[in-house]
Amino acid sequence: MARSAWAVCCLLGHLLLCLCRGSPGPSVPRLRLSYQDLLTTNRSSLFLGPRGSLDLRAMYLDEYRDRLFLGGRDALYSLRLDQAWPDPREVLWPPQPGQREECVRKGRDPLTDCANFVRVLKPHNRTHLLACGTGAFQPVCTLIAVGHRGEHILRLEPDTVQGGRGRCPHEPSRAFASTFVDGELYTGLVADFLGREAMIFRSGGARPALRSGSDLLHEPQFVAAARVPDGSDRADDKVYFFFSETEPSPDGGLGRVTVSRVGRVCVNDAGGQRVLVNKWSTFLKARLVCSVPGLGGAETHFHQLEDVFLLWPKSGRGPEVYALFSTVSAVFQGSAVCVYRMADIWEVFNGPFAHRDSPQHPWGPYLGKVPFPRPGVCPSKVTAQPGRPSGSTKDYPDDVLQFARAHPLMFQPVRPRHGRPLLVKTHLAQQLRQVVVDRVDAEDGAYDVIFLGTDSGSVLKVIALHSEGVAQPEEVVLEELQVFKVPTPIIEMQLSVKRQMLYVGSPLGVAQLRLHQCQTYGSACAECCLARDPYCAWDGTSCTRYRPGTSTGKRRFRRQDIRHGNPALQCLGQGPEGEAAGAPATSKVYGTEHNSTFLECRPKSPQATVRWLLQRPGAQEPDQVKTDVRILQTEQGLLFRRLSRFDAGTYWCTTQEHGFTQTVLRLALEVIPAAALHSLLPRESKPERPPVWGRGPAATPSRAWYKDILQLIGFANLPRVDEYCERVWCPGGGGQRSGGPRSRGKAGKAKSWAGLDLGKKAQSWAQVERNRTPREVEAT
Repeated sequence: MARSAWAVCCLLGHLLLCLCRGSPGPSVPRLRLSYQDLLTTNRSSLFLGPRGSLDLRAMYLDEYRDRLFLGGRDALYSLRLDQAWPDPREVLWPPQPGQREECVRKGRDPLTDCANFVRVLKPHNRTHLLACGTGAFQPVCTLIAVGHRGEHILRLEPDTVQGGRGRCPHEPSRAFASTFVDGELYTGLVADFLGREAMIFRSGGARPALRSGSDLLHEPQFVAAARVPDGSDRADDKVYFFFSETEPSPDGGLGRVTVSRVGRVCVNDAGGQRVLVNKWSTFLKARLVCSVPGLGGAETHFHQLEDVFLLWPKSGRGPEVYALFSTVSAVFQGSAVCVYRMADIWEVFNGPFAHRDSPQHPWGPYLGKVPFPRPGVCPSKVTAQPGRPSGSTKDYPDDVLQFARAHPLMFQPVRPRHGRPLLVKTHLAQQLRQVVVDRVDAEDGAYDVIFLGTDSGSVLKVIALHSEGVAQPEEVVLEELQVFKVPTPIIEMQLSVKRQMLYVGSPLGVAQLRLHQCQTYGSACAECCLARDPYCAWDGTSCTRYRPGTSTGKRRFRRQDIRHGNPALQCLGQGPEGEAAGAPATSKVYGTEHNSTFLECRPKSPQATVRWLLQRPGAQEPDQVKTDVRILQTEQGLLFRRLSRFDAGTYWCTTQEHGFTQTVLRLALEVIPAAALHSLLPRESKPERPPVWGRGPAATPSRAWYKDILQLIGFANLPRVDEYCERVWCPGGGGQRSGGPRSRGKAGKAKSWAGLDLGKKAQSWAQVERNRTPREVEAT
């Protein structure tokens, strides 16, 4: 326990050190796009259903038919994979008569539980899908006719409706996982009404159904299931399940711990003949470890498995397993992504079995004789005795099946590639819930682009770069995309490499999101290179999609540097030596002495470090601006709390990113002396006559200055300006502002001008200068 606390303290100390650094790190998204940005740039399109919300629970991407199938509350949907979601189809599938009322009588919530929430959508054959729903806590399954390729059909087949217990959970939000293999559905779920009977179930084929024993799983939370071939022999194929368990503490204490697992069963498992009849005879499980190594061998573990994505290589064998974890600790919250190789998983399952003499004893490796064929292996040519056919698990000796039932756990855990997480994120306001990975070919190699779905409706686009001699990879957050307008948890994401689209599902609905939009990064070579996006490259004129198979002529103009993001090497004439030629024009701004003034400069990239330089009149070179209590550097720009006449000069706003420096803004600040400002104030020819808003010549100067004040402060704050004027110019008075006379004396007027601090809104005279002609300024 002490080691674990020490590891947590080390991790938090490292986090605080990163947060206290002045410059932003690569964990800050280089580009943030809001919900409205995605819509206006045609990067995203939404489908929320005919009633404004789908209450989505299942999603199946069918690239063969170019369709997306959705399962929601009492309905199914079919969408063609076009940008505008044309011609959506809907099939209503409510509970059977009386089921909703019975669900309410059993104490379930009529709004959140007592409906038919579709949880399973799997391909059954070339023309039909298998759909299963909760059925108001009475699971039900049916076939859905979807037609052949090119057709757009969605029809429920009433004659195929049957009970769905063991195939679909009773609860709409209960975690479960399923996959369809050779006409049979493999499901990991809690199968009873009370939520206590956890099992792995196979059903739907010609063979008898199989299930796991109740003692093999401990309060599991299933995440994913997939068929993975272990070799060229298809008889050796297995279905892998990924889940978390809550079980008694391994040291024999009274507490309970959460651990993540990978389990597997053979596809050709038929159960035993006398032992494990109609139960899995090949089930094994092992622990998945995702931890941050600390000092003295201590580790900070991420226990709770959230999501799993299998990244298949082009060969189609041995996928890499990307697993997303979260913490269940009360000390801090965080997430991590660990990557596992199937070769390492196979090695663990071929290693020693875990054994202990009693629940009070610690786990250790089984040191006795392991029977043949080895428990957990599939019946195949490898396991068959010489001269005999491979047979079936029903031919396994009883001692093999009894050993498998008593030793389902492997002793060695599965550790991630490189022995540590690929990504660790402990400083996010939102929690990570989904992970999808795309392997992208770039100019200098292949990169895995990771898309992470959050519980607030946004998607993070991340890459991790490994360097020689550095244990922790460099994390680069390319984009943060707010997919949904309101915060909503992302419950499913599916990737279409063919269409270069990401389909993002939430309870509200589904979004079709482009994986990339290179022109968003900017219109200069340096901006495109600094983005470090494997999808994008500079083609000589713009930032466009990188395509590995382009011709040699075009390849000479492509500029891309994912690993270092160094425009000085990739973009000629855009480095520090080329700043003079490409520097922005100088804009004039005005400030008043003893007042506050704000020079705004916001770089495109939050990862860039901003530095301000000042070139005083007559100086040859600019010097760095020294900040103090009077001059503050903020994220939005440079704030002078009290302007001095010695602050006049040309200010350079420069940014530095990956060692590349560029000037993004030049401002020539002129300071108006306080004495000169008094001569510009409006004067009354008859002090005894109070000026009236909107009447006669006396009101004209006030109207002009009122307009200037609005320009300085910003028209967005108009109600606050009116409130200020109401309070200062008309103390204790009533009446309308423009319809009748308003009494204000000389003292009140002086008080108003003295109290009005034009710099409080962090705006400078530059805004006036941008909106007025030189003749107007001269006349003033």
